[in-house]
Amino acid sequence: MTLPETAFIRPDGSNREAVRRLLHQAVDLLVEAMATADWRFPLPDPVGMAPWPGVPEQSVADEDVLAEVRSHRRQAMNAAHPGYIGHMDSIPSTVSIIGDMVAAAVNSNLLRVEMSPVFSRLEPQVMAALAKAFGLGDRAGGVLVSGGSLANLQALAVARNVKLNALKTGVAGTSPPVLFASEVAHTSLQKAAMMLGLGTDGVIPLSTNGDSQIEPSDLAHQIEQARQRGQHPFAVVATAGTTVTGSIDPIPEIAQVAQAHDLWLHVDAAYGGAVVFSERYRHQLQGIEQADSVTFNPQKWLYVAKTCASILFKDFQILQHHFRVAAPYMGDNIGDNDALLNLGEFTVQGTRHADILKLWLSLQHIGKAGYSHIIDHNYALAEYFTTQVQQRSFLTLAGQPQMNIICFRGTPFQLSQERWDAWNQALQQYLLTEGHTFLSLPTYRGQRWLKAVLLNPYTTTEHLDNLFHGIDGFASRL
Repeated sequence: MTLPETAFIRPDGSNREAVRRLLHQAVDLLVEAMATADWRFPLPDPVGMAPWPGVPEQSVADEDVLAEVRSHRRQAMNAAHPGYIGHMDSIPSTVSIIGDMVAAAVNSNLLRVEMSPVFSRLEPQVMAALAKAFGLGDRAGGVLVSGGSLANLQALAVARNVKLNALKTGVAGTSPPVLFASEVAHTSLQKAAMMLGLGTDGVIPLSTNGDSQIEPSDLAHQIEQARQRGQHPFAVVATAGTTVTGSIDPIPEIAQVAQAHDLWLHVDAAYGGAVVFSERYRHQLQGIEQADSVTFNPQKWLYVAKTCASILFKDFQILQHHFRVAAPYMGDNIGDNDALLNLGEFTVQGTRHADILKLWLSLQHIGKAGYSHIIDHNYALAEYFTTQVQQRSFLTLAGQPQMNIICFRGTPFQLSQERWDAWNQALQQYLLTEGHTFLSLPTYRGQRWLKAVLLNPYTTTEHLDNLFHGIDGFASRL
């Protein structure tokens, strides 16, 4: 059997119309899904997919393939719904969808300049601009990676290599290296420590206050304790936007301790880094300019389609001496400026998708003013939400919110504390089925809490009024 007519876009254009029809149908399906998000639940019904029979012997017709895509779309999460406020999943910007499509069609590999001559030039420029927005200086720069976990991994690998001179010889035979992070920091730090040969115990947890922020005094104490145990402290991680409560660690105080003890300072601003685009709230990231490295994920609060994450360095040249592994099989950039880099030699990944296109397009299309408007709107919703929680005696905040993330739980006096977890779980399901609103239910401080992430640009106070009307209705059953 010959290949289906639309298997590829033929270079001579002879199947242009057939491909155009197929792509138009796919785009119509996509727009229909996004433009009707209000009419569907934030989460789908439980998936009931039949077992996949495997690779078909013959080609499946285009219309049958699209029918399957339509079915899968109906069972996907609906992050575009204004009531989807349970996680850090955002509605994607329109141009980032276009960027992903174009990047897929071009199919460039940002491993080497000759494989991606335009995007290999664009990425360093955009990364330098983002680094400058964080105040990291003129020597700063960065690279894109597929997710915040990889960004944290690369940052800590560079930190280890710099502070322990471990690029070539590793850490075998040295005092056990350790790093420090909040007890509520992201679990990607433990994964990174495991992969770097430190073990998960190589991340020493730091005590936090009532608002889930690191206590700088505990950092200084833990550094001394580690040295007395014969360990070698080399880095500390501050978080700007913790996963459950959206807390921001006191970066200036942490930076002071880090400098006094010659530790690498990494700031995990995967979520909260977007606040630099708000003139009104960017002061909350004060001190981030002192970081040696920063993780920032535009796929979250900048609404860039997944995946799009970055790792920024105060001195980008440090990668040349403490991370780069040359790939001779790629050769030199003959005829190119010496400043052009084969980015695959400077990143934890080799083959890399052109994620830079959808990021650049989003920054171009929305702009600083647009992002500032959205972020300020999200903060206003968070303030409104917080006030609503505080007005209800049967609800308790986990701490004072610092961003657009509110963690709270029901603590109804009519029930014993042993029954509160079950009550909150039942409330979550009630709000989803009756109020078309999805809140996540993380375990925090050994208890079940409800979490709202007010990220969607189209979530309004009316949606929140509906949410709290549902909470009041559920509570009245007591």
